[in-house]
Amino acid sequence: MAHKVRISVTVNGVQHSSEVEPRQLLVHYLRENLGLTGTHVGCDTSQCGACVVHVDGQAVKSCTVFAVQVDGSSVTTIEGLAKDGNYHPVQEGFWEKHGLQCGFCTPGMIMAAVDLLNKNPNPSEGEIRHALEGNLCRCTGYHNIVLAIQHAAAKLRGEAVTGAADD
Repeated sequence: MAHKVRISVTVNGVQHSSEVEPRQLLVHYLRENLGLTGTHVGCDTSQCGACVVHVDGQAVKSCTVFAVQVDGSSVTTIEGLAKDGNYHPVQEGFWEKHGLQCGFCTPGMIMAAVDLLNKNPNPSEGEIRHALEGNLCRCTGYHNIVLAIQHAAAKLRGEAVTGAADD
């Protein structure tokens, strides 16, 4: 039986104190210990990006981080983006521009997009595509994902946005 380590972490604004095995991955801690199943386990090799969350404001692939490494940190998952019943503008963009197909990659895509827009509020299409290189959509839906992020970027800048999906 492996020894356990006590960690204290704030997830989506809620403080948690837990005992975890030193080798437990953050994605499994979030899903299995905290019941936050919005973060997906896709490839288990950090290739697909389905597991992207924010740790202290930085996007990370939670399948490459041990839970013990986030001791004392603040983690935001897809469940923590909406505030006061209102979706984050990136979540709205994915809705408005049909930025999802099967939806499996969507949480990781949204978390990567929020990270991009926090760093670059006015990215070009090329910068958006480059920022998403670590996230795979097996439905090949990148066109509308890019449109969704452009929609969110415009909304975050206070520009008028349309609600209909572009062709």
